[in-house]
Amino acid sequence: MLTVPLCSSLCSRLFFCSCPSSRSLPKVVKRRVNALKNLQVKCAHIEAKFYEEVHELERKYAALYQPLFDKRSDIVKAAYEPTDEECEWKADEEEELTVSKQDEMKEKAKLEEEKKDEEKEDPKGIPEFWLTVFKNVDLLSDMLQEHDEPILKHLQDIKVKFSDPGQPMSFTLEFHFEPNDFFTNTVLTKTYKMRSEPDESDPFSFDGPEIMSCTGCTIDWTKGKNVTLKTIKKKQKHKGRGTVRTVTKTVPNDSFFNFFTPPEVPENGELDEDSEAVLAADFEIGHFIRERIVPRAVLYFTGEAIEDDDDDYDEEGEEADDEEGEEEADEENDADYDPKV
Repeated sequence: MLTVPLCSSLCSRLFFCSCPSSRSLPKVVKRRVNALKNLQVKCAHIEAKFYEEVHELERKYAALYQPLFDKRSDIVKAAYEPTDEECEWKADEEEELTVSKQDEMKEKAKLEEEKKDEEKEDPKGIPEFWLTVFKNVDLLSDMLQEHDEPILKHLQDIKVKFSDPGQPMSFTLEFHFEPNDFFTNTVLTKTYKMRSEPDESDPFSFDGPEIMSCTGCTIDWTKGKNVTLKTIKKKQKHKGRGTVRTVTKTVPNDSFFNFFTPPEVPENGELDEDSEAVLAADFEIGHFIRERIVPRAVLYFTGEAIEDDDDDYDEEGEEADDEEGEEEADEENDADYDPKV
């Protein structure tokens, strides 16, 4: 069964040093170590309950966030025009300017905006908001094909819905589209089922909730608009007569919309290597959309969140470099170290 932990453990970032084997311990000490392991299993079960309650809190606060996300959606799709007060934003650079300089710049900007408005029709809402978000995030832009972009221009909102109280842990991503020429659905969904309980056969591996499986939806494509399929033509030559005929064949096509038809997990849970890789990436993408994209969409639209993500990776990279440097230094200080080996 393929699962993906949702919580990263500090342990995964540590380098474990060699330690004496428990087999070398005296029998009475081993017995006490076994008692500690039993305590650790109980800790894992308490931790599982902790994450279940975190899920309940997420559901509770999702209801508090939703009115703000709904207003964001209304602004994006031009259902609501924000007031002047709602549009005021003081950038860091502006804070350093004097009031008079600010007024001068605002007046200049106002004139430029008025000139642009005269030159072209006023756009409605925030055009291509979600498409821009997707293109700005490497994890998502890697999924996009050129033929996906005209469709994603019609994407108006992405919502996260949690499972009802008392139901097994899960969340659903809802992709809301305006009416378009590509498919008749107004909402495309992807549901991820989770588990927060230690594996009885390996309780010490528990590291928080895991995504167990995911389910997509059927897209009702308009005839000739299905971008997940492509038609290819092949010429076949008859061995006896030597005549040539053209055969038309429909084959799968790379597309973001394959996201809604993930590989099915067999009842025995066994997957081939390719399907397992696809599902692992799918789980990561679903979790990223839920945790980062939906809550901070405007910052991915402007690129500010991407800069923050890059800073995080840079810091981790520097830490890794430092650790590597320390290892090299240790090797050179080792009397038995041979650089040729």
